[in-house]
Amino acid sequence: MNTIKLHDTVALLEDIKTNQFMTDNPILLPKGQVGTVVEIYNKGEAYEVEFSDKNGQTYGLVTLNYKQVICLHYEKPCLTVL
Repeated sequence: MNTIKLHDTVALLEDIKTNQFMTDNPILLPKGQVGTVVEIYNKGEAYEVEFSDKNGQTYGLVTLNYKQVICLHYEKPCLTVL
């Protein structure tokens, strides 16, 4: 299973049709859209992901399975020289 944790930044691996948070207007979240994990379900089988604009205003809140997202990393990985 994925090692995605609460508050990790993730990106969509596919386009997601959903409704805009609060207004319920239909929107399309495109592949590559970045969001934040705000809840983890069933030991990482699914995630609640919040999508916000640069001002912190939420425009999408979507439940996604682990195959629909990838975790983004900002730290230098530990490298092992063989």
